[in-house]
This record gives sequence, C-alpha cells and structure tokens, in this order.
Amino acid sequence: MDTKYLSFVNTVMEYYGEYGRHDLPWRINQTPYRVLVSECMLQQTQAYRVIPFFLNWMKKFPTWKSLAEAPQSEVLKSWKGLGYNSRALRLQKLAQIVVEQYKGRLPKEYKKLLELPGIGPYTAGAIQAFAFNIYTPIIETNIRRIFIYHFFEPDEEVHDRDILHVMEDLGDIENPREWYQALMDYGSSLPKQIEYNPNIRSKHYTKQSTFKGSDRELRGKILSLLLEHQTLTLKNLYTLDETKRIQEILKTMQRDGFLSLDKKNATLL
Repeated sequence: MDTKYLSFVNTVMEYYGEYGRHDLPWRINQTPYRVLVSECMLQQTQAYRVIPFFLNWMKKFPTWKSLAEAPQSEVLKSWKGLGYNSRALRLQKLAQIVVEQYKGRLPKEYKKLLELPGIGPYTAGAIQAFAFNIYTPIIETNIRRIFIYHFFEPDEEVHDRDILHVMEDLGDIENPREWYQALMDYGSSLPKQIEYNPNIRSKHYTKQSTFKGSDRELRGKILSLLLEHQTLTLKNLYTLDETKRIQEILKTMQRDGFLSLDKKNATLL
C-alpha cells in the first residue's frame, strides 16, 4: 500500500480504536436483520436519535417474520418520531419479500439487494459489509467528508467518482465490517475536529430543506392524527392548512400506501 494511503488508514483506525462507538446496539450481534433495520433507520437520521427506536423495534419485531406479519399501523406507530415514515413501509415490504421469496434469509449478493424496496447502492454495500463482511466501495455523508478532507484539499465540487477512484487505489480491505465502522465514527466527528464540514466542497452537496412549515411536517401531523383515530373526515383534515395543499398531500400518502381515501374520509391502512 502506498505510504499516503497507509497513513490515512492508520489515522482512521487509531481514531476508531480510541473513540469508536463500539457499544451502538446494532453493532452488537450483527445479524442481517438487525443490520438492515439499523441501516433503514439511519438514513437521514443521526445515530443518537436512532438508538431508542432501534431498541424498541427489536422488542416489538425481533424477526423478519414478526415484522412481515405485523399490522401496518403498529409498524408506523413504532416508527413515529423518526421521520420519513415511508421508510417504515418499505422496510415491512422488504421483510415480507425476504420471508416469502428468500425463506427468511436476506440475500448477500449486491444485485439482489438492489432489487429490494428501499435499498440503494449505499445501503446494499453497507449490508454486505456489516452483515456479511464483504467489501464493496460505498459512499455516504460521513465517508464522503473524510475522503474530501484527506485527498482533495483544497478542491471544489469533488465528484463521488473521484472518491471511488481513491477507494479502488486503496486495494483490498481485510475486514470490511470494522473498516466501515471506523470510517463512520471518524467521519461523524471530523467537522468538530476541524471546525468545518468538508462536504460543502462536494459536487453533490445540498443544504437540507427546512422542516418547519414543510409538506413533510404536515404529512407527519396527518399521520399522527390517523394513528390516533384510524379514520378522519376530509373536512376535519382541511382545517390543518389550505385545502388544495392537504388534498395533494393525501393523494401522495395514498399512493405511498399509508391510507385509503373516499369522498368523505381518509383511513389509515
């Protein structure tokens, strides 16, 4: 391995050895199911927020089968508070496919993983690494900022393909599970260490939209009301905001599989 890469690997692993988050619950007993649930929960959500939801989820739905057979309303109740609730529906649909098509065993092949609902390139690679200890070059927020900081200073608009070239140059990774855990932990702490976020120099960087007043916030309010009452009149829902806006959000929620609509009511599925 090239000297610059060796120094980089040592920096990451030394940080992980001293400050790694070894007690994260999804890193204990890393079964494919636990890994998959954690990866779905961690999408766009910080680890510290996920911990209580993950622990509660594992008590309620400890297996593929228990999740596959659970009432959708119970799945949504357990997800409530994490945000991006469609992740919960995709996760349950995925569990149903694993039970019905794969006899309760999550496939380890990258292409097969990509065919499952809610699984994109990063998540497929993460599952391979954390569940099966198989190495695939993957990029997400924490990983991106590390490589930009160490290999692309002071470049602007760094493309992910450039980062992938560096990953390929690193060569074989002996323990993919440990390596990616180390990258995640080092990457999550890096902005505090250097007092800025290298991801602002990524070509793929976008600021997260404001939650307050957004359609996402309104969808959450509607879902909370439906989880409490099961069925609500459209007349009552229209009091939450402009009628046209509520109608569009309800149509989207219907299309995503959250609820059914008739001329007078919205009903949670």
